[in-house]
Amino acid sequence: MILQIAIGLPFTVATLLAATGRWLPRVAVDALATLTVSALAVLLGVVLAGGDTTVWLGGWGEGVGIPLVADEVSTGLALTVTVVALAALVVSWRYFAEVQAIFHTLVLLFTGAMCAFVLTGDLFDSFVFFELMSVVAYALTGYQSEEPDTVHGALNFGIVNSLGAYFTLMGIGLVYARTGQLGFVAIGRQLHGDHSTMVTVAFALICTGFLVKAAAVPFHFWLADAHAVAPTPVCMLFSGVMVELGVYAVARTYLTSFAGAVPAGAVRVSLITFGSAAALLGGVMCVLQRHIKRLLAYSTISHVGLLLVGVGLLHEDALAGAAWYLAGHAGVKAGLFVGAGALLNRFETVDEHDLHGRGRSMHVAGTIFLLGGMGLAGLPPSGTWAGKALIEESGGHWVLALGVTASALTAGAVLRVWLRVFRGAGPPRPGEAEPSQPDATRHKDAETEFKLSRLPWTMLAPGVLLVLAGLLLGLVPGGVIGRAVEPFTHLPGPAPAPWTVTGVASGALAVVLAFAVAVFGLRGHVPRAALLHRLHSGHVGDYVAWLAAGVTIFGLLLLT
Repeated sequence: MILQIAIGLPFTVATLLAATGRWLPRVAVDALATLTVSALAVLLGVVLAGGDTTVWLGGWGEGVGIPLVADEVSTGLALTVTVVALAALVVSWRYFAEVQAIFHTLVLLFTGAMCAFVLTGDLFDSFVFFELMSVVAYALTGYQSEEPDTVHGALNFGIVNSLGAYFTLMGIGLVYARTGQLGFVAIGRQLHGDHSTMVTVAFALICTGFLVKAAAVPFHFWLADAHAVAPTPVCMLFSGVMVELGVYAVARTYLTSFAGAVPAGAVRVSLITFGSAAALLGGVMCVLQRHIKRLLAYSTISHVGLLLVGVGLLHEDALAGAAWYLAGHAGVKAGLFVGAGALLNRFETVDEHDLHGRGRSMHVAGTIFLLGGMGLAGLPPSGTWAGKALIEESGGHWVLALGVTASALTAGAVLRVWLRVFRGAGPPRPGEAEPSQPDATRHKDAETEFKLSRLPWTMLAPGVLLVLAGLLLGLVPGGVIGRAVEPFTHLPGPAPAPWTVTGVASGALAVVLAFAVAVFGLRGHVPRAALLHRLHSGHVGDYVAWLAAGVTIFGLLLLT
């Protein structure tokens, strides 16, 4: 019953807020939303402490009923979602110039949909919650709809993700026609040994929607547009947890339902190809940005690419590393967006060049960027370092090179921002236009009620705590993570150990290279890369064309 209450709680309170929120004072709306997410976190903590649980809704059994599956991975992921949502709500207390109860309603619906998405054991129900999550995300992206850029970013987000969802729905239809089942486990039993082309096509279609949400290359184009215009607390949720849920969905769908039908070799090649492309392209695009929210968005694409490589290796230690990496990245990236929001509200711009040296007095925000950059680089004992070490150990030398490169590029870009904005390093270059991104130097309205002389603790403390949590996550014993992923892999073995000489050395090397990238960037050694900017044109027609190309490539890789 605790699990059912946990899933129903945010939807119930969201409904009450939607009906009565307009008559409640702001402080009551803030308190109610925050207390609801806090209670949800406590309930999920109780479920996690109680061990793996499967509940059939309404008392109906397998074949008719709908299961809720609370294993350690799904419950831990739901708890991560809740913690980031709680931090986003606390940041929003004094963040917006004007906010209505509809924002809190949307955040509660978004949080509830993400938790239900990871906890349901039914494929069609997961699609329903996936769509609810997406629709609410579109609304949150366009929350400040009076700005044209906001509408543009929300439309790109909505159109591309909706097309991805149609592919997923078609795949579910094929699976149901083949098996007559919708439960993940029941589908797996029915499909075991069925190596037909139709099953492979169904898997490709289902995973396409999830890969779009994960922003894997070439499905990634919507993400930077959405992050550039979404309010900062919303960006914390998008980059911290929502995008990663796409990777989780791919892993769960294959390992639970299609592992006995679609050859592992084809899946491995497909996911590693898409993940590697995302890790490298996201890293390069991250370095090329000076719009700080876009920069962080491209770093998310790069790190989700590494996460996808970890899943694609289909090795128990790599999957344990992916779990570590996901949690560590959630803390670090959500914290970095808090720092970006602090700059936006103080200076009404997130253009790196315009902010040259203006953040010297913002010691807390500067610390967030410094620590966040180190976390993205994979400084031991961060969660990103522990996860990357295990993934590299499982994948071999080329994965190690990929991980170090992606980490150095993304962390180098963030450390460049820290040096230029908060330390005043490098020559001032205000007013210089950025190719193909006219909004980069445009004035942004502050989201706070007035220009604050001093940022309140509620806007900075969540960022500090999240970044610190991400930096210390690698100290969690390996056995805890190893036991959590066992239901996925069904391959119990020795606890994964990231504390190896190679793992520590790769983390240290990535940190050194990240500072080198930052210094080179300050000296102006950043290529224009006009072709890459033109590819990310902001035109939704181009994005749809790349989506079609991605589906085709994914299908061919699985079938050949």
